[in-house]
Amino acid sequence: MFYVTEAFSAEEQAVLRRYFTNLDRPVFALVNLPEVVKGALFARYSRSSKSLRRLFLDEFVGELDMSGDLTVDATVGLERAEQLYDRVFNEYGDDSVAQLGGVHLACEQASNLLTKVLERGRLMAYLEQSTRYIAYNTRFANGHYRYHRDPAVLDSPLGARYVGDLDRQFDTYGQLLGPMQEWLTSAYPKSVGDSDFVHRQSVRAKAYDALRGILPAAALSNVGIYGTGQAYEALLLRMRAHALPEARSYGAMMLEELRKVIPSFLKRVDQPNRGVAWAAYQEANRGAMEEVAERLMAGEEPEPRPMVTLVDYDPDGEDKLVASMLYPYGDLPEDQVLARVRRLSVEEKMHVVRAYTGERSNRRHKPGRALERVGYRFDVLSDYGAFRDLQRHRLLTIEWQALAPRHGYARPESLEAAGLVGPFEEAMARSAALHDALADSFPAQAPYAVALAYRVRYAMQLNARAAMHLLELRTGPQGHPEYRQVCQEMHRLISHQAGHHAVAEMMRFVDHGTYDLERLEAERRAEARRSTRVP
Repeated sequence: MFYVTEAFSAEEQAVLRRYFTNLDRPVFALVNLPEVVKGALFARYSRSSKSLRRLFLDEFVGELDMSGDLTVDATVGLERAEQLYDRVFNEYGDDSVAQLGGVHLACEQASNLLTKVLERGRLMAYLEQSTRYIAYNTRFANGHYRYHRDPAVLDSPLGARYVGDLDRQFDTYGQLLGPMQEWLTSAYPKSVGDSDFVHRQSVRAKAYDALRGILPAAALSNVGIYGTGQAYEALLLRMRAHALPEARSYGAMMLEELRKVIPSFLKRVDQPNRGVAWAAYQEANRGAMEEVAERLMAGEEPEPRPMVTLVDYDPDGEDKLVASMLYPYGDLPEDQVLARVRRLSVEEKMHVVRAYTGERSNRRHKPGRALERVGYRFDVLSDYGAFRDLQRHRLLTIEWQALAPRHGYARPESLEAAGLVGPFEEAMARSAALHDALADSFPAQAPYAVALAYRVRYAMQLNARAAMHLLELRTGPQGHPEYRQVCQEMHRLISHQAGHHAVAEMMRFVDHGTYDLERLEAERRAEARRSTRVP
């Protein structure tokens, strides 16, 4: 795979070697740093266009006491650590110990297709570079735009077209940034009391939101991951079996870096009778399912559906929910509690629900696990940009179909108001044509060509507790309009179609409003925090 290597001076290399497991690859682990520093680095990482190592040099080194790390070289493998882990494993067992050792891993220059593979595991923490805070019209030092260049595609007769068409996508994005920001500045003038900085940041975020749909799924992102050895093992096994060549090769780089810090936790990944056999099993299953699905679904065309469809729920869910709320506070069997609940009036049931929910003064005040008793399954058709944000929620089940142009695309209203529809439509047509040209020869890589504005279909299954977290978070005023609309509709369907009015009422921080500059209030709050910060 093709990756850009970042240049560092001799002095910078001397510093970086103490804290990063390599200086020349897109995957590396963070070591010898306080946990709070690693967390802060990843948080800053998600809103910066810089690589993590450059960010560390520019913004963090000056704040650290490095005197005790002068003899450390983290780029050298840790043989003694492996011997220690082996001894512990032999005594206590690998699975239990592998849950207790964690690693911060930086994954850079990953395509938007690969980030969804990286972020699939439930028991890991992720921070991904945001399209809302970073302009994608900049290039690497070698002059290339920031998108994945698959070697097999580049070596094919379609290679020149692939580069040319994706370059034009990025050209269009860059050419529209200025006019879009100018129009937004005029359409949403600065309010009295707002600083120029707050207004400028809000306008810029809305411009980036409006134009991110032009970017192809090949566009590169940086992802910071924290996980245990066991979680990394599961991730690497999935990547080894994945149909996307980028995922397989990237997984091999991850394994090499992780073995420098948690070597024995990952011994099974490439053992013939363990990881290799597991990957073969998954590949065989995928191939069999592709064949079966193609045979059974041949000739079927998608029927029209709204953006969000509630496809499954329990009509008796609220009675079961109330029973689960009462269960820990008595000594009756659960079926007897449920029978008693069914004899209660609606008013009595609501009294239980409101007592259990309490006075929620903000969305972080969440009731307990009784909400996990009732669940919902939604079929969603949204643009890929919104899917990227919703897919990262881990306490739910999500399955998605291949990204392709077949479901059309979402076009922000601001593009038409700003008079920029023409270039946007041309970009969509170019994206679809390139995908179709790649599809026969490169079915796994063809989605790289698809612009983020194109819709993808996915199913989300979650209980009411996970729904409360997701819907209240993702309908906040600062959210992207597309995923806000998805989550607002999910909340409406829980109330109106499922008839779970009590569940919907508990989600009191779901916001059904609409906002002009989505980031404005968040930027105001951030500036207020900066003004009161103690030096």
